[in-house]
Amino acid sequence: MKKQRCSAWVAVTTTAKGSLLFWPNGSRTSEETDMHEADRLAAFEAKVAREERIEPKDWMPDAYRKNLIRQMSQHAHSEVIGMQPEGSWLSRAPSLRRKAILLAKVQDEAGHGLYLYSATETLDVTRDELIDALHEGRAKYASIFNYPTLTWADIGAIGWLVDGAAIVNQISLQRTSYGPYARAMVRICKEESFHQRQGYEIMLTLARGSEQQKAMAQDALDRWWWPSLMMFGPHDGESAHSAQSMKWKIKRQSNDDLRQKFVDQTVPQAQFLGLRIPDDRLAFNAERGQYDFGPIDWDEFARVVAGNGPCNRERLANHVAAHEEGAWVRDAMVAHEAKQRARSAA
Repeated sequence: MKKQRCSAWVAVTTTAKGSLLFWPNGSRTSEETDMHEADRLAAFEAKVAREERIEPKDWMPDAYRKNLIRQMSQHAHSEVIGMQPEGSWLSRAPSLRRKAILLAKVQDEAGHGLYLYSATETLDVTRDELIDALHEGRAKYASIFNYPTLTWADIGAIGWLVDGAAIVNQISLQRTSYGPYARAMVRICKEESFHQRQGYEIMLTLARGSEQQKAMAQDALDRWWWPSLMMFGPHDGESAHSAQSMKWKIKRQSNDDLRQKFVDQTVPQAQFLGLRIPDDRLAFNAERGQYDFGPIDWDEFARVVAGNGPCNRERLANHVAAHEEGAWVRDAMVAHEAKQRARSAA
């Protein structure tokens, strides 16, 4: 059928019931626009409720998109910044085997950052915009990477505790409502399980070693335990984004539920190592079937998030320097792509 041009009417997107809405050109009132937006929002939320994935070309509320950009870019930044604490030990690993394993782990983290940056770019934001936001302090990364790695045992504690906490959170994110994010999580979780195992093996070796080695392992646990619990974020009632993220199924479990799950699975692991969790209030609650634990120092958390942790400035400065030093590589890649396109067009 021949398509007819008609300047008097324009068609807009379908309603939640599947029918088309037509509006006289230039005659839509603000009330009508609000009704249209409400209809699209209802269709979006119905899709989320049916456990259907939202894909890049689907309509989504601007708040959903912005929430995803914030969370996914923070996740990507954390993977890349997280290379620094462990990377500083590559030249000091106690054996060639340990060095090879650690190198593979650090390379994995770079890959995770790439997956997540690529997934975030599907939300109509560029990689440069994401990096600029990090460098200008408008975007965050996980506060735990602002603590120093003082001994080799810290590398074990990071793998065991930090990656262990990340796995608890990321397994949940495999069911997030945004398709590209969920698919990235599936691959990342498989690799994170290796990271957690290598960290636990380091701690096990130290715990079964000399008294000095066991003391080193205990010291690392003492310093990394509470920051690991902070990784899950503030209590649910104090989180600025949790309620909306849960409603739209960006997050599938609350901060407190994820934190409790991490504690419950990690305490028996520490007991097997013969190490003590640094919490005098830690006790198994038979009625709940879970561990009770002491209060978290949220003042410390806020201080580190605000940029006043032990290594905040160093971590960001290193990232900025590496980004600037790598500019010639990015420029060369752009030039190569332009040359290839020119050849193809010739």
